[in-house]
Amino acid sequence: MNKIVRDHYPVANLPEDLREGLGDVATVRVVVESEPSATRTAQNDDPLLRDGPIEAHELMAIRERLQADGRKSVSEEEAVARIRELRDEWDY
Repeated sequence: MNKIVRDHYPVANLPEDLREGLGDVATVRVVVESEPSATRTAQNDDPLLRDGPIEAHELMAIRERLQADGRKSVSEEEAVARIRELRDEWDY
């Protein structure tokens, strides 16, 4: 998810509708975030490529796709060993 944060932003620079109700405040903290559905596009609908959390049904579909490709699941110990082996390659 894309996010922009501006601390001590001058209220005078805000659009009129955002200034309503602020009174005599001189500066504000502005946080602008894109909505998760706004980040989805036709070509970027793969949950692994877009920003934001993956929903449960999407995760199950990914799991089924990987199993259909013939990938076997590994134990936690195997996964940790693989990661450590890859990490250790960079220690030399």
